Amino acid sequence: MPLTTRRALMLAPLGVAVAGGAGFYAMLRGLGSGSYDPRGVPSALVGKPAPAFTLPALPGAPAPAFGDADLRNLPGPVLVNFWASWCVPCIVEHPQLMRLSREGVPILGINYKDKAADAAQFLTRHGNPFQRLGQDEPGRVAIDWGVYGVPETYLLDRAGIIRWRWPGPVTPEVLDQDIRPLLKRHA
Repeated sequence: MPLTTRRALMLAPLGVAVAGGAGFYAMLRGLGSGSYDPRGVPSALVGKPAPAFTLPALPGAPAPAFGDADLRNLPGPVLVNFWASWCVPCIVEHPQLMRLSREGVPILGINYKDKAADAAQFLTRHGNPFQRLGQDEPGRVAIDWGVYGVPETYLLDRAGIIRWRWPGPVTPEVLDQDIRPLLKRHA
């Protein structure tokens, strides 16, 4: 191996480290200035109708199944929430979903890659905020919606157009700063 090739191979890790450090520095500067949002993974579905789907009901759950046909010509905005019993952040957001449900906000649930018995037990233990509840055991509907992980929540307007997406748990701050104003705007 010639000396120049050997030198290039030895310097390659240094080049990768410098590039990674520069990217990390740019991210930190963006966080400091507010121009970088780590949750800002865009959704191609915002501004479009929900993808076509039909889900079976979750066995043992008191809410009926649903599909995209149930998301058209609505009386008001609705939330569609992807969740699972094995999802720790789903436990964090559940009190906010229960609060919204008690306030009359329609929430439709899609149980993601979960065992039906575990999901039913979760709802028995923590309460059921869902007016309708479908089971997406293989995860195909979540892929069509562009779900990155659970929990993930979408707000749809009266016409069934997706207006907002939140990847992660609905916290009290998200509820007050994002969801409540959007519910009023699309009422």
